[in-house]
Amino acid sequence: MGVAAAAGLGVVSTGLAAGRAAAAPLPPLLPATCAPRYPGYRDEDRAKPYAKYFEPRTAPPQAVVQQVFASPPLDPAAVPRFESLTRDLGPTGLSPIETGYGRSPDGVVFVAVRTEMPRVTAAMWDWWFGWHSTEAARYKLWHPDAHQFAALAEDRTRKPIPDKQKYIGNTTFVDELVGPKMQQLGINFRDPVAHGFTVPADQTIVFGRVGSSIAPVDLGWLAHQVRPIPGGAEMRSRFYLNIRGLHVPDVVQAACAVARGVAVDPSDLDLSLELGRNLLFHCGSEMNHLARFLPELYAEFSRTPG
Repeated sequence: MGVAAAAGLGVVSTGLAAGRAAAAPLPPLLPATCAPRYPGYRDEDRAKPYAKYFEPRTAPPQAVVQQVFASPPLDPAAVPRFESLTRDLGPTGLSPIETGYGRSPDGVVFVAVRTEMPRVTAAMWDWWFGWHSTEAARYKLWHPDAHQFAALAEDRTRKPIPDKQKYIGNTTFVDELVGPKMQQLGINFRDPVAHGFTVPADQTIVFGRVGSSIAPVDLGWLAHQVRPIPGGAEMRSRFYLNIRGLHVPDVVQAACAVARGVAVDPSDLDLSLELGRNLLFHCGSEMNHLARFLPELYAEFSRTPG
């Protein structure tokens, strides 16, 4: 068992010991069943009302992403610093690096991906991030080849609140392949304005802290900015990995992640340049794939509670 798995189980066992010391009844750590992880759709998934949008294979990324994937990484000195992110994803203008990957001299892995999305709006992405993680079958629409499990800390999909409030402050737990490696992640979405971003009404920024769903370890940050362009929108994605921290684990989600099959090893705590390269291709694929039918999905389901 890897370091992250051991750390996650250590948190579980520590909680059990504290509960016994207090002589208080303990709630069960596991629900009656933990949802399984599996690729693709099964019969119960095909019965979902949105299953017609599921495709067995993910569309490839746009040409510029494929070109960068096949090219050498950025020079370490050219990797932007995380502190520049709010300026990088400003309301106007472009950055010197819109699509690229690299590792800075201090070990931070950086990924940037720009995706043009005809017919798409920022509002569609705000809705998507509040809607897709409540069940794995929705999550798999996004990247059929790589996405295998999804769950939410709190299902807000039926609440009469704005779409942004359904995911900001919430955590999504996912199992997905990035390249050949299965990742078990917990992504806690934050308020971008509170973190210094400027977000006009016709734009959105999805900003999140990326961590392990098993261990109480944060691994980095992600941000997806959606801005209007003629005919649709552009998504400017950024990832900064190996910026670590700690979080309070969700004990049930951690236990279920272990039950699905631990997919971590010690190297997962030091994310590699090769993982960054694979993440560039993964992000470019999933954003390009979903954008092709997101307008239809949004028109059909955004006004349906849940």
